[in-house]
Amino acid sequence: MDKIELKSGLHSFIDKIDNIELLKEYYNELKNMVKSSASNVWNNLSEDQRKEVLLSFEESEDESNLIDNNEVSNFLKP
Repeated sequence: MDKIELKSGLHSFIDKIDNIELLKEYYNELKNMVKSSASNVWNNLSEDQRKEVLLSFEESEDESNLIDNNEVSNFLKP
């Protein structure tokens, strides 16, 4: 199954559920899964990768290190 088929299947299952309490339970469970998945990104980084992210953030605080959005957009255009 590809991503579109999986999403379609989930939607089909959800559309068949009329019990509001069950829908709330599924909603909260999926929300928690997505939330914990996002927070695991940091936990899955190596110590060096974490240091690089923190350094990049620190450097971004100095506006002289920032590049104008239009300049980046023009650079990325084929």
